[in-house]
Amino acid sequence: MRIIAGKYRGHQLVAFKADHIRPTTDRVKETLFNKLQFQLEGANVADLFCGTGNLGIEALSREASFCTFVEKNPKSLAITRQNFEKLKVPASAYKIVNMDVIAFLKSYSGEPFDIIFADPPFTEKMAHFVMEAAGESAAFGVNTTLAIESQAKERMEDRYGKVVRFSKKEYGDKILSMFCHESALEEEADNE
Repeated sequence: MRIIAGKYRGHQLVAFKADHIRPTTDRVKETLFNKLQFQLEGANVADLFCGTGNLGIEALSREASFCTFVEKNPKSLAITRQNFEKLKVPASAYKIVNMDVIAFLKSYSGEPFDIIFADPPFTEKMAHFVMEAAGESAAFGVNTTLAIESQAKERMEDRYGKVVRFSKKEYGDKILSMFCHESALEEEADNE
């Protein structure tokens, strides 16, 4: 597992063995970051179910200004911290929140994030519930883009309140979906 582009490009992340983590493949990560390339500079990012910190660190590598890493698994948090140390990520660029993701979304009261990554544990089939919470959360604003990975066979709607799916790509048994606020799609349609 490595950082693909930006200031940490080519750096390998800490090797690990953990049954609860199935990291985002380079192929999926490349597609995701190609879609986000014009939104990353200066972005305030959330990496939910951060696992190893892979997606959030990639965003910081590509000039995101800050990333909040949310994870409740102690092993994952330890790996994420090791990756910060290995890459010398400045402490001013991130915050770690040791908390259940759905509880985090429900209790969040800060400014909306520009980009949210969510990669729920593949064994728990909870992407739908994460999206329900995100759709009602202050973390999701009119300019937020949310990327979530889910299993092909688990429930996932195209709309959660004002949050709508605008992209869906399958990678074997995994689906990468991207959501935005409905007003962003309306604005795009008006500009065409």
